[in-house]
Amino acid sequence: MICLPTIALCATADQAPTAIAYQLGVGDKIQIDVYDEPDLNVTTTLPESGTISYPFLGDLKITGLTPKQVEQLIGSGLKGSYLIDPKVSVTVLQYRPFYIHGEVKQSGGYPYQPGLSLRKAVSLAGGFTERASQTKITVIREKDNKQKSLLIKLDDLVYPGDTITVEQSFF
Repeated sequence: MICLPTIALCATADQAPTAIAYQLGVGDKIQIDVYDEPDLNVTTTLPESGTISYPFLGDLKITGLTPKQVEQLIGSGLKGSYLIDPKVSVTVLQYRPFYIHGEVKQSGGYPYQPGLSLRKAVSLAGGFTERASQTKITVIREKDNKQKSLLIKLDDLVYPGDTITVEQSFF
């Protein structure tokens, strides 16, 4: 089994990756709410360090954690000394972008949306150019340390931080 840490992507050799739980990364904008404690509510964009400063708890490294894990981390930190039974919720307000270039009409970074397919990503980029190959499309996943290009299909999912390259077709 292969697991890529960006979204806890898991797949066997003959399967496409499926999303199990979204892991936070640099550039995600999140909102942390503690029920009935407005002074503890925080909205922030995760910086390059992956660390946020949270009231009473100090610096917390949260990149690579799921929103649920951040809820548990903050809840356990606040419980006891500060609050009896804190109710913490973490919401992703804006996902980090994905990038698409090559034979599309408008290359660039675009906001990620859950459930985004390659077909939709190409539409966001203005569609294919006349020279685009619809079968030679590769992706480099953000957390793939090997920076290996993977061939993907139009109905495959795109994830935050992906870099997509649409190759030129040779007629």
